[in-house]
Amino acid sequence: MKKLWLKHYDKGVPENVEFPDVTLFEMFKKTSKKCQKNTFIKFMGLSLTYQETANLIDKFVGSLAELGVKKGDRVAIHLPNCPQFIITYFAALKLGAIIVPCNPLYVAREMKHQLNDSGAETIITLTRFYTMIKGLQKETKIKNIVVTNIKDYFPGKLKLLYTLLKEKKEGDRVVPEKEDYLFSNLLKDGNPAAVPADRSTPEDPAVYLYTGGTTGRSKGAVLTNRNLIVNAHQIKHWLGEVEFGKTRFLVVLPLFHSFGMTLGMNSALALGGQVVLLPRFDAKTVLKTIQKEKIHYFPGVPTIYVALNNTPGVEKYDLTSLRICMSGGAPLPEEVQKQFEKMSGAKVTEGYGLSETSPVTHINPINGLKKIGSVGLPVPDTIMKVTDVETGEDLPLGEIGELCVKGPQVMKGYLNMPEETQSVLKDGWFKTGDIARIDEDGFTFLVDRKKDMIISGGCNIYPRDVEEVLFTHPAVQEAVVAGIHDPRWGEIVKAYIVTKKGASLTEKEVIKHCRENLAAYKVPKRVEFRKELPKTMIGKVLRRVLREEEEKKLQARK
Repeated sequence: MKKLWLKHYDKGVPENVEFPDVTLFEMFKKTSKKCQKNTFIKFMGLSLTYQETANLIDKFVGSLAELGVKKGDRVAIHLPNCPQFIITYFAALKLGAIIVPCNPLYVAREMKHQLNDSGAETIITLTRFYTMIKGLQKETKIKNIVVTNIKDYFPGKLKLLYTLLKEKKEGDRVVPEKEDYLFSNLLKDGNPAAVPADRSTPEDPAVYLYTGGTTGRSKGAVLTNRNLIVNAHQIKHWLGEVEFGKTRFLVVLPLFHSFGMTLGMNSALALGGQVVLLPRFDAKTVLKTIQKEKIHYFPGVPTIYVALNNTPGVEKYDLTSLRICMSGGAPLPEEVQKQFEKMSGAKVTEGYGLSETSPVTHINPINGLKKIGSVGLPVPDTIMKVTDVETGEDLPLGEIGELCVKGPQVMKGYLNMPEETQSVLKDGWFKTGDIARIDEDGFTFLVDRKKDMIISGGCNIYPRDVEEVLFTHPAVQEAVVAGIHDPRWGEIVKAYIVTKKGASLTEKEVIKHCRENLAAYKVPKRVEFRKELPKTMIGKVLRRVLREEEEKKLQARK
């Protein structure tokens, strides 16, 4: 396919990028030398300069080396967004170890799978999770348990308040057993002189990044230093003329996820920027932080923008510092995008990617042509095509099929899964599992996930088509649709809706609205109103959970 998309690149965005031939740790080292006195991390009122962060990393590297961590070993980071995550990340990479980011919301069964599949031998976790991790130690290869507390990097008064009011309630008052380690002690006692010379290469694995598991058992995508360096620099070039050392990033998306890791931490590092960390999403806290810290760049998922749009009193916050807001992880409804842009004055641009691609492959231009409903154009050094779902043959422009991408950010494969790797990777092309079409300008429009497509009476229905219509109703705050079993049609469309505060809506009104805007076969046959929708930690709606609920109801009726 001709690279039709290049003519729509913003001015200054190159077709190809000369990527630095370094590891992730070397990127940090070079940036920290250039920006020694600049603030790198802000967290709950505390500030750490690049030099201060580098000193902490050096000390922790020494302690990890004394614990026996070496090149190729796996270090699990089981933390929310906090300075300890970033310190551990770059310290382990300095030793040539492989990072295994873990979701703090995982229960014991999920953690056991990820630890065993990755072969992790060292884990850095919170005090509140210590009991669970200790209980899993005999069932995994874990040798070293390092425990930290979320309050360790709180400033004085806030730390005291947390200790007095929340620590006991949150389950953080835990003393690890004598064979385990406190993060704070390892930092204090770490000897940088004990660290061997860096023997990692850009081609070495850096992160085993586990897919979210929204469609079943999570898989570990093997991402190299080069994969992640490349993607950070692809983002850097896409952002245009951003002055080095001057950009403030707000990172509320979890660093254990590819979106937060690359578009938050690593992209900020590539630009010598400042990372303002929030440990969890709270709409008012995000709005206050944008105003107080004068944030320039904010990556988020659609549910975050929905929540911000609908926060009572949102108009009272000064959001004018925002320049660019990136959306990904799920389709961004047009109404949501327009409302946030009007409210903030920022440019909201939708992109696309997967854990397997570090994650970004597509973004809409920031200053040029931007097509609502499109995930944009392939980023530099990335090509794409659409193939027939059944035959795998390449399809012409405008045809709907499976989106395939090829670029230097594509993973090496799935850990311990050669057959699954072979099924999605061929000659460098990665089969995304997403159904899409490419228009005459090279813009990509996602139709839906292959597994989410609803087949009703032999007709293919893509959830996004229906959801876009639902979001145009003034009473709808959140909406998702899924296919549920029906003896006559095979599947029917069911809508799950969260209404705006104070709004009223009935099933008949929803169906009437859809009939006026959709073909008859796409109109939901059932509507369920909920207070909230099941989501992953980054805000993706879990259709799988909704389908499982419906399956249980069906079995109960038999």
